Amino acid sequence: MTATTKKQLSFLSVFLLGVDGIIGSGIFLMPSRIYAKLGDVSLLLMPLAGLAVLMIALCFANLASKIPGDGGAWLYTYTAFGRFAGFEIGIFTWLLGIITMATEISALVTSLKSVFPTLNQHSHYLVVALLILGVLTLLNLIGSKFMDWVDNISTIAKVGVLILFVIAGLFFIHPANFSNLSGTVSNSAPLFNRFNEGFGMVFYMFTGFSFLPIAASKMKKPEKTLPIALISVLLTSALLYMIVQMTAIGVSGKDLATDNVPIAASFFHFAGQLGYDLALIGMLISILGVALSISFSTPLIASSLASEHQLLPRVLGHQDKRGVPIVSLLLSCGICALMLLSGNYLFLASCIVFTSFVQYVPTILASIRLQNHSKLPRGFRLPGGLLIPILALLVTSYLILSFSVKLMIAGIIVFTLSGVWYLYDDRDRQAKGLPRDIADKDKPF
Repeated sequence: MTATTKKQLSFLSVFLLGVDGIIGSGIFLMPSRIYAKLGDVSLLLMPLAGLAVLMIALCFANLASKIPGDGGAWLYTYTAFGRFAGFEIGIFTWLLGIITMATEISALVTSLKSVFPTLNQHSHYLVVALLILGVLTLLNLIGSKFMDWVDNISTIAKVGVLILFVIAGLFFIHPANFSNLSGTVSNSAPLFNRFNEGFGMVFYMFTGFSFLPIAASKMKKPEKTLPIALISVLLTSALLYMIVQMTAIGVSGKDLATDNVPIAASFFHFAGQLGYDLALIGMLISILGVALSISFSTPLIASSLASEHQLLPRVLGHQDKRGVPIVSLLLSCGICALMLLSGNYLFLASCIVFTSFVQYVPTILASIRLQNHSKLPRGFRLPGGLLIPILALLVTSYLILSFSVKLMIAGIIVFTLSGVWYLYDDRDRQAKGLPRDIADKDKPF
């Protein structure tokens, strides 16, 4: 396939990829959690978070139009700040996939609690979660030939349930249900704290955007189409989230705060048990499909960074006779199992936001540093000069308020251990006369 052919993605294709990548398990489980924190005010968080993410996404778009390749945050960071910084972000890119896999498995088991109450016991929850992880691991060992139809079925189930919910639910909204401006959980906590926590939850629902600038950069004239694609995708996602949240509140009222599976529970209010079962099945298929897809892509990310891009330790690139990245797969699943021990979907979701935060900051700083680099193409220029990167940096910094101290300490530990791993790998490469830099094809200059 020639370079020209690779760039012929249509705007519609990129738009659908973007919306599909952003909308995940969060829309099925978060509405009740956010409502419990802020009540009707939760509706305002959807456009606010969408606007905040847009500032960050435009920085990604700026770099994607300047730097060739599909590297994303790690390549942008490497280009601006060198190999060690690129290595660290590469580790967090891999870790983001692992945490996402754990979060989707947790979302699946959390959803099943409404059918099997025994899963509320941590030991039972953990057994089922680890069993699902074991099945995903075995499927990875078998191969990925069936992944295309899994992705298609998952997307159809996800979009179908949401469209049906919105179209049908809008006819059963009760205006009187919009009478809760304070939430129902931790009302004694300051509004500022509850708003920070709620914003972090909504932000989690948008974190799938980061791959979109890479896909959109393969369009014709990306410097013109990238911002349009990003704005369209994020506005569509924010609008859909707001409509779904509004419908759930209007149909369920204050009962929404205690619903474990809010979309399915709202379906029950106007469609009975049949509607509940239909929504639950569609949700489970969607979440399982995402979990399966992530379980395949995450080991490949680590393997690719190690063997093709020469960034992560070589051991992660080892493959078996069938081409399965066996070391990356087993290590990814092992770390995922440790993450599942928390037994807390909301905690894992906050881990995703934190890991994304670690990638956003250097990417934004890279967009500032490389804005007028003489060896890079002009690409898509951010309107307002440094205004958007500065706003993006402020928004990203605000996320710190939604992180727990334990989570930030864990992040520092991961960063430190990764640094030690980097020194060991670098010395090993030097001793064996192996390349100590990323592959030439990745270097923009």
